[in-house]
Amino acid sequence: MRIAIASDHAAVDLKATLREYLIGLGHEVADLGPETADRVDYPDYGYKLASVVADGTAQFGVALCGSGIGISIAVNRNPACRCALVSEPLSAALAREHNNANCIAMGARLTGEDMAKACLDAFLSTEFGGGRHAGRVEKLSNPAI
Repeated sequence: MRIAIASDHAAVDLKATLREYLIGLGHEVADLGPETADRVDYPDYGYKLASVVADGTAQFGVALCGSGIGISIAVNRNPACRCALVSEPLSAALAREHNNANCIAMGARLTGEDMAKACLDAFLSTEFGGGRHAGRVEKLSNPAI
């Protein structure tokens, strides 16, 4: 899979760990930055991540900041993205199964490395359930429906 990953300064270490983990699983990973822990604004990286998921450059996105909240809000400003803030594997799997989430967000100050890896595993191994969820997901990008 083609996966993009981005963070703010608070999550740069978790981003590096997850990037290497995903590469080790055989995924193609685009690291959208930042490269250092120097202060940056999470919306800039959330918007960058959303752009590459929306245009199809990446199939999925991984968004990280201190809490995961701010960057998930930034990603979700793009109508083509459905970014779910998760903290454990069940919510990660349900984000895919029920909401067809194409991005996952986590907080580096709240989620440890092993839990973050477990969330990624659940997210990437779960398919969208379709059916009764499909119409609801369509409304997420097209509120006039």
